[in-house]
Amino acid sequence: MQAVVSTAPHLARPGRPAVVARTLAELAGPTRGVVELPVRLMWNADRTFDLGDPDQLLWMYENVLRETTRAEDLRHLINGRTLRRVWRRLNLPRGVRQAWESRHRGLRTA
Repeated sequence: MQAVVSTAPHLARPGRPAVVARTLAELAGPTRGVVELPVRLMWNADRTFDLGDPDQLLWMYENVLRETTRAEDLRHLINGRTLRRVWRRLNLPRGVRQAWESRHRGLRTA
């Protein structure tokens, strides 16, 4: 499956479109354990996140949603049910939030 690459005004950052999954159901990322993000998604030396810690889970999701340029990152790192559960608490750039809520209207009320 291909992700939707949003076009302006839905930018993750200047010059980079937000990447959005076509469906939340395709997001089959882990729901527990420790996840290490690849350097392309997080440049910090400590790129590991314990998904059992709510703050670390939010921080990981924020980084992936903001930094990814690949649909496969979304499918392998983000879980659709978890995303819906934490959506309101995520600190995301306006363009990323708008892109996801435009594609997945249910997130607006999540």
